Amino acid sequence: MVSYDEASVETAVTSAKSKGLARFVHPSHGRSAIRYAHMLPEVLGLDAPALALLAVLMLRGPQTPGELRARTERMTRFDDLADVEKELDLLARREEPLVERLARQPGQKEVRYVQLLGDQAPVEGDRASAKGDRLPPAWSEEPLEQSHRTGEQTALSVTALELSQEVAELRAEVQRLREDLEDLRSQLGA
Repeated sequence: MVSYDEASVETAVTSAKSKGLARFVHPSHGRSAIRYAHMLPEVLGLDAPALALLAVLMLRGPQTPGELRARTERMTRFDDLADVEKELDLLARREEPLVERLARQPGQKEVRYVQLLGDQAPVEGDRASAKGDRLPPAWSEEPLEQSHRTGEQTALSVTALELSQEVAELRAEVQRLREDLEDLRSQLGA
């Protein structure tokens, strides 16, 4: 769960609009609040499966094809892992690749994929190839900051990220349960 002040949100939306990644949505049915829509699928020419894969990779970090298939099932349906890998391959082979296959690390059974759109810093020795060390020009002209972590530090930071995400999910669930409990109390007149 996160909380952003209005100025931070406005700055982010303005930045996205200037890059052609967001647009105004005109209010309808009496609504007066300004609404925005993301334009990523149109700007990058993405279909629903590609967009779902990128969304999960951006939210959760490097993932295996199996994890991606399970975590995208609410957004799109992949018949099998071969379909996931085919879509990932298409995203990796674009003129400006959007994902990259990471080298398998010791102790891992499966390869992982990482998205190349965000500010996720590559970890030395983790990349399967040297390509993709820069963001697509539409996003940034600056190279990604190179990480000089050891393998152990990398594993710890991934674990910390996963724990942080899990804690955030648990906090959100606790908040929902508290709200449900308050609703129940008010219905019962307590």
